[in-house]
Amino acid sequence: MPSLLFSPFRLGGLTLANRIVVAPMAQYSSGPDGLATSWHLMHIGNMAVSGVSLVMMEATAVEAKGRISLKCPGLWNDAQLESLKAVVDFSKQHGGARIGIQLAHSGRKGSIGAPWEKQRVIPFAEGGWQPLSCSAREYPGRPVPHMLDKLELERLKADYVAAAKRADRAGFDVLELHCAHGYLLHSFLSPLINDRGDRYGGDIEGRMRYPLEVFEAIREVWPVEKALGVRISATDWIDGGWSLDDSVVFASALRPRGGDYISASSGGATPSQVITVGPSYQVFLAEGIRRRAGMPTVAAGIINQPAQAEGILQAGSADLIALGRGMTYNPRWAWHAAAELGEKSVYFPPQYARSHPSMRLGDFYKVYNDP
Repeated sequence: MPSLLFSPFRLGGLTLANRIVVAPMAQYSSGPDGLATSWHLMHIGNMAVSGVSLVMMEATAVEAKGRISLKCPGLWNDAQLESLKAVVDFSKQHGGARIGIQLAHSGRKGSIGAPWEKQRVIPFAEGGWQPLSCSAREYPGRPVPHMLDKLELERLKADYVAAAKRADRAGFDVLELHCAHGYLLHSFLSPLINDRGDRYGGDIEGRMRYPLEVFEAIREVWPVEKALGVRISATDWIDGGWSLDDSVVFASALRPRGGDYISASSGGATPSQVITVGPSYQVFLAEGIRRRAGMPTVAAGIINQPAQAEGILQAGSADLIALGRGMTYNPRWAWHAAAELGEKSVYFPPQYARSHPSMRLGDFYKVYNDP
């Protein structure tokens, strides 16, 4: 029987060629001005020719203080738009994948260095800033953040909308709102972080309110023929934190507001989290949201084997499979998966056709590239 992994899937207004997604992965390779660079051209372009259906650009900040580091990309001005458009155009010219972008704000976890710089706090003298958050609760080892007031939240919502409009103009097919990993919008959701006394704090309805307002504002300007989703930390992995039950409530609120999918990640709110990491360790989160909220989901988290990915789909645990570090280690994962599962419906650029084990260019090119 044909595999589900290589079957098409309707995501919002798009039809994806298969169920394989390249997850957004921070590259810390932009300049201090937030522009995409030749590294992004290589990285996203390389993934776009790999046979996957969708490649997600890394978390991209909607304002300068929304970056994690000085080397993270942004989309708060038109120069950044043009640098990203060059990446999208190049990837679509040579590749067979849709290209998406994740809009983000680092919140209280911003103003640090890259991982290979040990993520040290960037001092003001070196271009650092006071982080922003829903509350004045610092992430352990980081500076106390500035608590955003009502006017600042309205201004920031407008920044999200402006970035979404630029993402559309840049040619992105999918927009993903980052509400995960302890960054700004996740901090509103998590009771471990949000101690506000106004309408944006308190019970789950209050804590969801600002992320939902941002989503609704983006939905108004993001084209219906594209796709709009949300990445969440579906659990904080700690008692008293955000939970899978909360995630089902959030997904159920997003769906009637025009949410097309949930990408189910986890953690990041606190270093006190306790996670047992192993193959497919987050899949139960995608499955719970899919079954209980009726929302299409993306599963992620140490999914490295084609049979493993196929099994997740066959079990109805998710609709799409996202690979991150596994794809950087093996950028041709989709080609190998197609061979293992006996599938021929995978994008192969004609320049690379001779690399296929069949070594028969004419027959291979016809099978893989005929409309």
